[in-house]
Amino acid sequence: MDTQQSFLDRINNAITAIKLTDKLFFTKNLGLMVRSGISLSQGLNSLAEQTENKKFRAVLQNIASLVREGKSLSESLTRHSDVFSEIFINMVQAGEESGNMEQVLKTLTNQMYKEHDLRSKVKGALAYPIVVFTAMTGITTGLVIFVVPKLTVMFSESNMKLPLPTLILLAISNMLVHYSYIVFPVFIALIILFLKARKTVRGKKLFHALTLRAPVIGRLAVKVNIARFARSLSSLLKTDIPVVQSFQITSKVLSNIYYREALEETAEKLKTGAHIHGILSGYTRLFPPTIIQMVSVGEETGKLDEILEEIANFYEEDLDTTLKNLPSLLEPILILCLGGTVGGIAIAIMLPIFSLSQAGGGA
Repeated sequence: MDTQQSFLDRINNAITAIKLTDKLFFTKNLGLMVRSGISLSQGLNSLAEQTENKKFRAVLQNIASLVREGKSLSESLTRHSDVFSEIFINMVQAGEESGNMEQVLKTLTNQMYKEHDLRSKVKGALAYPIVVFTAMTGITTGLVIFVVPKLTVMFSESNMKLPLPTLILLAISNMLVHYSYIVFPVFIALIILFLKARKTVRGKKLFHALTLRAPVIGRLAVKVNIARFARSLSSLLKTDIPVVQSFQITSKVLSNIYYREALEETAEKLKTGAHIHGILSGYTRLFPPTIIQMVSVGEETGKLDEILEEIANFYEEDLDTTLKNLPSLLEPILILCLGGTVGGIAIAIMLPIFSLSQAGGGA
């Protein structure tokens, strides 16, 4: 029984994800406990008991055990780098070295809250177009598979010459109905190949380049990446982590490969004594001139962390407005696509029927 339970626990741990909300709960409450004077190991044990996620609970219990053995919190977190990001671990280490752990945890909590808020808004904004697109695909497939074949018999018996739209529709219907054992496996295989291609460097570059150039999604991608860049870099600089290392860590936070490479190259060029704004000016497609100007002011005044925080706040607010308006912007396009698809099928069906009725009336 114990072996079976252990096996089930391992399966549960494998499929259970540790969400950002779990880590946000942990960071926020650990900061409160540190502020109230509770020892680190005691606080970690308490948080482990309160955590509902079994996988995360085991991680926290292990971290608490390592801390009791004399390991630092940052060193203990490093053992679970698959759960805690490099930016998280480095900021905790900076807090330990400076003796300002309370402020670091507060900064991390704020950053994670902003990240969670950003993710939620993006997912919420994209939910509507995904639902409409899914409905459009379902309706179209249903018409082609179930409705069109019933009309095929009538058209074939009439021996009439069918218009091109109808011939195309009948060919698609025939393929889906009679060769579904080939079509659907090929379709699934193409999806798998696409997902695998996205994981390669060449695939990422192609997909991310298309994303940045897309009419509506492109602007969203730029705003999301700049907001994450500014927020993460600001948080790191506030904890006195060196600028070069801060850029290296921030590059790993961004999902877009072009932004990631730009920050990695910036970190390398900073080692030669170059200025940040001068390096970023070479990436005008990724960083608008206003961003470069504000970074320049931040460098000159020695308040780069504050300027970056202002940039992050501005882009997060701008992104919030854009995401709220996104459904109303996409709705006409989606309705046109849905209406055009269904209308096209209806025209392809009605054209021969109309010809038949005219021929019957003429007789």
